[in-house]
Amino acid sequence: MTTRFEPPGCVNRSTPGAHAPLIKAFTRWPPAHFLMTANLQLSRLWLVLRTLVADVRDGFVEISRHSLALVGLVVVAVALTFMARPGLQMNVNDMLMGWLEMRQAETLDTPAVNDAAYRSTATSLKGLPKDQLAVTYWLSRRYRVSPEPLAALVTEAWAVGERSQIPPTLILAIMAIESKFNPFTAGTQGAMGLMQIDPEAHANELSPFGGRLAVFDPVTNLRVGARHLQDLILQSETLEEALRHYAAGSGQTEDSPYVDRVLNEHKLLEKLL
Repeated sequence: MTTRFEPPGCVNRSTPGAHAPLIKAFTRWPPAHFLMTANLQLSRLWLVLRTLVADVRDGFVEISRHSLALVGLVVVAVALTFMARPGLQMNVNDMLMGWLEMRQAETLDTPAVNDAAYRSTATSLKGLPKDQLAVTYWLSRRYRVSPEPLAALVTEAWAVGERSQIPPTLILAIMAIESKFNPFTAGTQGAMGLMQIDPEAHANELSPFGGRLAVFDPVTNLRVGARHLQDLILQSETLEEALRHYAAGSGQTEDSPYVDRVLNEHKLLEKLL
């Protein structure tokens, strides 16, 4: 009987069950090392994404922090500028108020041509604060002026006084002594209107409101006069000195009791508050 020589490690294909190891190897797919490689790649990708998100978040936080710091520096610089130059603050306030009033006028319905109430400087007394209402009625009786036009002036004096840090009763006292609330009063040296503004000397201030003739508009005259008074107060050591300069500009004589009259009127109005 002839014996067939089989090299070591060779599988005898004629022997039953010889293909079992090969079948078992092919049924274990994918191999273990392939799964390990895939898991490692996924872990690396997840780490890269986490790092990217963290960097974006940190960058956004830094940008926001620097932006807020820059805004804070700008606010501080503007505040210091306004503190050093109060007149500039009032100019900016007037410009902003004028712009807001123009925007408000654009949103309102255009009044009819014959709507004279729209053009008049007068306001209703309803809803007026108690202190302003008391001042309005007192001035109306004292100077024989209708309360509705006075209410408009009193309201504006309060608004201008809040922006310029000037007592509104002082503004009203100057109007009372200068013109007795007559918006068309003309002085001997060219001063005009409620607070006796010289349109030539204050041409730049009147320009945004329409020019020289704006001096006869009560609200414009009040705003320009209050700004002029604020400048004089900043340039003077005392309120009395500022009022003397104001009197000289409006055409008052040096020996007139102008300062005492204004301060007395101011004290009477303050007692009403």
